Parts: sequence; C-alpha cells; structure tokens
Amino acid sequence: MSPIRTTLRRAGLVAALTTAGVLAAAGAAFAHVTVHPETYAKGATDGVLTFRVPNEEDTASTTKVQVFLPTDHPVLGVLVTPQEGWTAQVTTTKLKTPVKTDDGTITEAVSEITWTGGRIRHGQYQDFNVAFGQLPDDTDQLSLKTLQTYSDGNVVRWIEEKQKGGGEPENPAPVLTLTAQEAETGSGGTSDSGSGSASSSASSSAPAVAADSTSSSDSTARGLGIAGLVVGVLGLATAGYALARGRGARSE
Repeated sequence: MSPIRTTLRRAGLVAALTTAGVLAAAGAAFAHVTVHPETYAKGATDGVLTFRVPNEEDTASTTKVQVFLPTDHPVLGVLVTPQEGWTAQVTTTKLKTPVKTDDGTITEAVSEITWTGGRIRHGQYQDFNVAFGQLPDDTDQLSLKTLQTYSDGNVVRWIEEKQKGGGEPENPAPVLTLTAQEAETGSGGTSDSGSGSASSSASSSAPAVAADSTSSSDSTARGLGIAGLVVGVLGLATAGYALARGRGARSE
C-alpha cells in the first residue's frame, strides 16, 4: 500500500474514532434518570416534579420505575398524575419526626412511588409527573433515588450520590437542589419573608430555571457534537494535504 493511502486511512480512522467518542459522551449524559426542574425554593408549595426516564438498553424495554422520597426531609402532600399505560402504587411511611404545618401536624409521608404496566422502548423516554403540597425547608438538596427495571430482568440503580470534590458517579441519583427563599417587596416598600409568599414566588419561577438547565444541557450536547464533526473535518483536511503533498513530490 502506498504511503499516501496509508496516511489517508490513518487520518480517516482518527477522525472517525474521535467523532464517535465525542458523540458517545454526549449521548451518555442523557441516559440518566433526572428530575425537572432541578431547583426549587426551600419550603416551596403546590409544585410539580417530573422524573424523566430514558431507555438506555438496545434489546430491552423499561417496565418498572421506582422513585424513593426521603423521609428525614419529607415531601408533603404528594399526588401522582395518571400516566396512560402505567399503574402507580404509592407507599407511605410514618415519620420519625412529625412535621408541623399551618393545616396541622403531619405524621406520615410518601416514601416510594412505583410505576408498572407500561413500556419504554429503545430510543424513547417517559416523563412521570408528581405533584407536591410542600417541600422541606431544612435541607439544601433532596436525593431522589430511583430504580429502573428492564424486561430482561436487569435493574439499574440510580442511587449514587456525588461526593464533594469527586467526579460524576456512574449511576447518579436524581438530585433536587433547594435554594434559599427570596423575599418579596410589597407596595409599601417592606420586605415580606413569609414562607407562603416566598415559596409561591420561587415555585412560579422554577419552570424557568428548569428550562435554562435543559437548554444548557442541550447546548452542551450540541457543542460536543459540533466539536466531533470539526475534528473529523480537520482529519480529512490533513489527509487531503498529505495527498496533495505526495502528488507534488512525485511530479518533481
């Protein structure tokens, strides 16, 4: 084989492998189970959490999804949105520490939601919506551990928590970040720091936060994809240059 053809093959192989690696990395980021929005205000009321479950298996379908809600920092007033083709089973647990609210003392809260009966096939995802009455105000984040069961019996445990200073876990749990309540300024110029008004304001702004996060993730993926294509083009350009140089040398 001539040196020119060898150079072309090597350049093309490098470009193809680099592009494939970049695109695979971008796709892997979207294979995780995630919660949307990713941020809510502490103590927010009357909101909705959406659990997005993509199918990452080529030869099996997702047939069961289990979401575990923490009981040390309970989510109160949980309601499940009916999902066509799926049956939801809600499990409640007695709280070790009852929660006092304006409506009374809460002694039980939902600890697990299990969806069965449906199928998420390869290349598809499913959104599961959960409404809540009130989020906790005594923690900075909620780790919402999730189990994803496939038709072949394989179970992916999305339960790993990111350690401080560590990298991204292989199977990260969906995490809801809880931010400080924002005070509102009334018409009289006084700041209202009551949990009701602050929570309502934060709840209404949460979808915008989720949109920004999703947009940022999409932009990152597109950027990675474009980077891979650029590398491929550069590889082909290098090969073309080598071919032209070889022809010039032969003509001399």
